Amino acid sequence: MRYGIVILPQFDWPEARRKWQGAEQYGFHHAWTYDHLSWRSLADQPWQATIPTLAAAAAVTDRIRLGTFVASPNFRHPVPFAKEIATVDDISGGRLTLGVGSGGTGFDAFVLGQPSYTPRQRHERFAEFVADLDLLLRHEEPGAGGFSFAGEWFSAVGARMVGRPAQTPRVPFVIAANGPKGLKLVAEHAAGWVTTGADGAVGEQWWSAVSGLVRRLDDTLAATGRDAGTVDRYLSLDSGGAFSLQSVGAFDDAVGRAAELGFTDVISHWPRPDGIYAGSESVLDEIATRLG
Repeated sequence: MRYGIVILPQFDWPEARRKWQGAEQYGFHHAWTYDHLSWRSLADQPWQATIPTLAAAAAVTDRIRLGTFVASPNFRHPVPFAKEIATVDDISGGRLTLGVGSGGTGFDAFVLGQPSYTPRQRHERFAEFVADLDLLLRHEEPGAGGFSFAGEWFSAVGARMVGRPAQTPRVPFVIAANGPKGLKLVAEHAAGWVTTGADGAVGEQWWSAVSGLVRRLDDTLAATGRDAGTVDRYLSLDSGGAFSLQSVGAFDDAVGRAAELGFTDVISHWPRPDGIYAGSESVLDEIATRLG
């Protein structure tokens, strides 16, 4: 099992730096931050930008993988975003993972004046976004003249990605998906799959839904001819109505259940002093021995 931690982009840099470096010192395998302009109950609190945060984190760490949890096309175009991702991957020495999803229907979906899209439209936009990023982040052949595409959602004329990617063939994608169309994108493009389980489900109902999603992924991979062993599986442990780092016992129980379902990676949130994900950093001290 590999262990990840989400550090919300809420802190002035001296405190944020302590957390990012602390995640590496604790022995977490990967550390993530949300890719939103604002988020739910924390909308009235400080909220920093994702890419500068990850660039700074890359500069003050050496080993831990870093990632977006998760980026979406709600407020991003694949051309400038690909340039930003490639730059952070270079700064990190090839330690970036691109977590990407279709985007929710909250603040980010409307802040730029967007209309309300149907689920079908949001999926079609997402599929185009992923395909464009897949193309761009592999970088162009010398003398190729850049990338041009004209889709329903995104267009580019001679976009340039000159140079070599920091990772081969490109930064790995971890795609958030629960439905059949999204899981097909996992099979086509992703090194990993991440899920937060069923929306609104808690407790045993949530775990049962997660188990069903695992079976759905397996069926999708089999139907597309993708070897199931080539797709890492990430579970957000804090999405089923309980905070995994409320205690060492809660963490061990959640990790054990994730392992039984075949997950290769689990992700928790750095404890906050109050509100959502409230807990004590002392729990991180206690579980550090389990992270090797």
